[in-house]
Amino acid sequence: MRYPEIISFDSIVDHLSQFDCIIDVRSPAEFAEDHIPGAINCPILDNEERIRVGTIYKQVGSFEAKRIGAAIIASNIGKHLATQFQDKGKNWRPLVYCWRGGNRSGAMAHIFAKIGWPVAQLEGGYKAYRQHVNQTIPELIKGIEWKVLCGTTGCGKSRLLRTLAAMGEQILDLEELARHRGSVLGDIPAEKQPSQKMFESRIWTVLRSVDKNKPVFVEAESKKVGNLRVPDEMMTGIRESACISVEMPIDVRVQLLMEDYAHFVENPSILNRQLDYLTHLHGKEKILQWKKQVLEGEITRVVQSLLEEHYDPAYNKSIERNFSQFKDAQAIVQTGLTPNDFSRSAQQILSKNTSA
Repeated sequence: MRYPEIISFDSIVDHLSQFDCIIDVRSPAEFAEDHIPGAINCPILDNEERIRVGTIYKQVGSFEAKRIGAAIIASNIGKHLATQFQDKGKNWRPLVYCWRGGNRSGAMAHIFAKIGWPVAQLEGGYKAYRQHVNQTIPELIKGIEWKVLCGTTGCGKSRLLRTLAAMGEQILDLEELARHRGSVLGDIPAEKQPSQKMFESRIWTVLRSVDKNKPVFVEAESKKVGNLRVPDEMMTGIRESACISVEMPIDVRVQLLMEDYAHFVENPSILNRQLDYLTHLHGKEKILQWKKQVLEGEITRVVQSLLEEHYDPAYNKSIERNFSQFKDAQAIVQTGLTPNDFSRSAQQILSKNTSA
C-alpha cells in the first residue's frame, strides 16, 4: 500500500474504529462549528492565520499566499509532531481531513507518510462527510417506530426519557443534543447551542446505532428546539407516530420546573430578560406584572401563572393538530418526582408496549 492512502468517507463510515485517531486539521472555528464524531482538532492554520493567508490570497495572489501559508503550516505540523504525536509507534494509523481534502490535510498526510505512518487522507474532506450526513439521515429515519412522550410543560418528559434510557430502551433526546429545554425560557445558562450542522451530526450519530426492531422513545417537540431545526423527515415521522400522554398535577409540575430552572431563582434578572420574548403574546402590562413578582421573590407564583396562561393553552391548542395519534394516546399519571416515581411510569409504558 502506498501512503497517504486517499479514501472516501462512504467506504469507511462503518469502519471508523479502524483508525487510531481521526485528525481534523482545520481551524478551531471550523472545528467548533462541526466535525466528524470522535475527531480531535490539530489545526495547521489557526483562526487568525487562516484569515491572514486568505487575505493575502485575495489581495496579493495565490503564489504569495501559498509561500507564506506553507511556512506557517510546516511550523504548526512540527509543533504537533513534537507534542501530540511524539509517542506514536510506527503502526499508528491516523485519518486526516480538512475542508475539502486538499492542501491542509495533504500537507500533514504527506509528512506523516514520509515518517512511515500508514496514514489515510479523507477524499473530499469535511464536505464529503457533511454530504453523507445530509443524504443518509432520511434513510436512517425510515422504518423507525417512534414512541412519542407528550405532555404539558414541566410534566417530566425529559426525566422519563432518561429513565427509559437507563432501563435499556432506545431514546432520541433532542433537547440534550440541542442543549436547550425546548421553550422560550429553555436556554441553559453558560451553554451555547451547537450549530445546526453539529446538531444534525449528533442526530446522525444516534440514528446510526438504532435497532429498528425496537421502538425509539422521543419527546414531542416543535419543529425547532431553541434556534435549531429538527430535520423535516424526522418531524413528520414523529408527528405521525403513537403517543404516550404524561400527566402530572400542576403543583408538582411547578416543583419540577423550580428544580430544573434553579438558575432563575439564583439570578432573577435572567428570567425577566426572557419574559420580554412573551410581550407580543401577553402584552406589556402582564409582562411587567410577572417581572415585578419575580423581583419580589414570587417566582413560584410566576411559574404557575406561566403554565396556566401561556404554556398549557398553547399545548392544548397544538397537540391534537400536530400529533395525529394523540387522541389514542396511552395515559400515564405521575404524582411525584422521585426516581421511583419515574421508574414506575417507565415500567407502565413498557408493560403496555410489550403487551401491544
